[in-house]
Amino acid sequence: MSDTTARSTTHLTRRLVQLYAGLALYGASSALLVRAGLGLEPWGVLHQGLTELTGISIGVVSIIVGAVVLLLWIPLRQRPGLGTVSNVFVVGLAMDGTLALVGGLDGFGIRIPVMVLGIVLNGVATGLYISARFGPGPRDGLMTGLNRVTGRSIRLVRTAIEVAVVVTGFLLGGSLGAGTVLYALAIGPLAQLFLRVFELPAPAKATVTPAPPAGPAPVATPPSGQAILPQ
Repeated sequence: MSDTTARSTTHLTRRLVQLYAGLALYGASSALLVRAGLGLEPWGVLHQGLTELTGISIGVVSIIVGAVVLLLWIPLRQRPGLGTVSNVFVVGLAMDGTLALVGGLDGFGIRIPVMVLGIVLNGVATGLYISARFGPGPRDGLMTGLNRVTGRSIRLVRTAIEVAVVVTGFLLGGSLGAGTVLYALAIGPLAQLFLRVFELPAPAKATVTPAPPAGPAPVATPPSGQAILPQ
């Protein structure tokens, strides 16, 4: 195996590790916000509301919602990547796994730090899995697809989606609170910071030595000041 191939394999391995570590951490951080009970991120409010309505675990609800949102990519002509499909399943499984390990929390002395930890880890997770460059999550792809189809700004489209999601989730019994507001204010700067931290270098490219041209050998250029005289 050449050095270039080895570096390329290492680069791919690191990307995969970042992808799945980021997705698992995203699910775990969302679960911490649930346990803190001080308000969830916008899509978390919807997931929790649907959980209250159906009795299905919030992780499974997250998987179902992610799959439904992914179906909306079809009319928008969005193409999913490995990260897109993995996002649907890994985040939800990690949420339910974390909730099974972390029980209910009592008192603001523990719930507030857990809320802050959940928001910070969510920013770390976002930087990890986006930097891996395996495609956007279903919800992010919905946003960019609507931006392309409607011509509206990303800010307007994202705001409209998240307002609709939060209102629907709240009406279904999802949790709004200080955590929701703090998340909205902090997640942008946190994601930007950790995108820089986990940015991957460009993959190594193989150096190809060009083959000599076919045909007779080139005529040597005479020293400066001399000319090639016709014979």
